[in-house]
Amino acid sequence: MKKVVLMLAAVLMSMSALAQVHFGAKVGFDLTNFWGKHVKHGMAPNYQIGGLMEYQFNDKFAIAPEVVFAAQGGKFDNTTFNMNYINVPVMLKFYVAPKFSIDLGPQVGFNVYSKSTTEASGVKVTTDLKDFTNTVDFGVGIGGTYSITENAFVQARYTLGLTKVMKDEYDDEAKNGNIQIAFGWKF
Repeated sequence: MKKVVLMLAAVLMSMSALAQVHFGAKVGFDLTNFWGKHVKHGMAPNYQIGGLMEYQFNDKFAIAPEVVFAAQGGKFDNTTFNMNYINVPVMLKFYVAPKFSIDLGPQVGFNVYSKSTTEASGVKVTTDLKDFTNTVDFGVGIGGTYSITENAFVQARYTLGLTKVMKDEYDDEAKNGNIQIAFGWKF
């Protein structure tokens, strides 16, 4: 057992000698909506907060998985949809300059809250949509990260949802869309 632990420690140390590993946190402002063939596009201001890890293979490539709590949703006429997700994007980062990377990768989101609020004649009615919403949301993100300092960074990303938000029997069009602007800190 001692040999296995020592061997594992040696492998991890050699990996970290060849690559840089950074952990961090980020917080951001999002503009979210639903998109689809027959979906009216209404943006809703929202937010995100989470953690990340960046494993830099060399001066050009890195991989950066994240775990982010994101408030998402959209607006249709007099109805606002509020949906919260735990999103797990895994971004492949290509450094085009020492402080700037282009980021691309898949994302899986797990729905933890789904409600709609409709306002008519001054009366607000809130409806729980848990039973009507798909639990898992797949998407793809593209964007960029700029390092302000060695630790501080800003990030811009668009995430395009690929799966339907609502279950088939309720809606066959609406998918998530996210414009994200985030500020973060690497430790």
